[in-house]
Amino acid sequence: MDMNLLARKIILTIAANKTVVNLVSKHGMKWGAARFVAGSTLAEAVQRVKELNSRGIDVTLDHLGESITSKEQAREAVEACLAILDAIHQEKLRANLSLKLTQIGLDIDYDFCLNNMREILERAQKYNNFVRIDMEDSDHCQITFDLFYTLLNEYGPERVGIVVQAYLYRTAGDVEELIKRKSTIRLCKGAYKEPAEVAYPSKKDVDANYLKLAKTYLRSGVYFGAATHDEKIIRELMEFVEKEGLRKEQFEFQMLYGIRRDLQEELVKKGWRMRVYVPYGKDWYPYFSRRLAERPANLFFILKNMLKP
Repeated sequence: MDMNLLARKIILTIAANKTVVNLVSKHGMKWGAARFVAGSTLAEAVQRVKELNSRGIDVTLDHLGESITSKEQAREAVEACLAILDAIHQEKLRANLSLKLTQIGLDIDYDFCLNNMREILERAQKYNNFVRIDMEDSDHCQITFDLFYTLLNEYGPERVGIVVQAYLYRTAGDVEELIKRKSTIRLCKGAYKEPAEVAYPSKKDVDANYLKLAKTYLRSGVYFGAATHDEKIIRELMEFVEKEGLRKEQFEFQMLYGIRRDLQEELVKKGWRMRVYVPYGKDWYPYFSRRLAERPANLFFILKNMLKP
């Protein structure tokens, strides 16, 4: 097995331990989680967005939370999403919204979740903004696409988009269908713990599939976001765009808040579009543990801060 994928599986397994959850939830922000999470409140996140906008970087805002178990919790998440859209409009931020369907009730009731999404998209439409539906684990993949296609037919690709994950075997077929529907995507590698039956077990194969899918979208002319911190992949995509005579404006690079800030600013200075995914909120632990698993080097950053007096 690829050592990076092995490390990811080990970290995700450890991260699920109750003792670890309690310890990191209590001390994580002090130890360094604040590097990857833009605060607990929307007001804190808005300040981070303004700083990024001032450096020529666009933003996707995400109120963290997933796998809720009650309609009351789901409605709280909906209100948080509406507040984000209101703040983006009021503060004139260059930003849009990203969310998970399990956060607004997908595991409770499909129609309840669908109606919650419609309410959020109505607000986005009022402000001429955009909402991205995050992809979750493979068990939620098909139902997420089913709900997304319903919304895409109702609101159009200028209002709602989706995330696809290069490590899933099914994604090539999904990309073909999404291009037919002129749907914008965020293309990422994938950060969930998945069995070899549904996902490529080798980093080499994931990287190869990522490049194949990204080039397919570039050739199609449909706008998309290439979400990666992998400098080798980024360089290859830049070379591909220039070699094929494509326009820089037909896609954007996307990265996570707190990761590869140097590379983010380098790309902006060279005229490439850049968007940073900015998460905030009290329920930051699941997101944070996936970031550690996605790039084990981040774990050493946290361990170093833990040892500080």
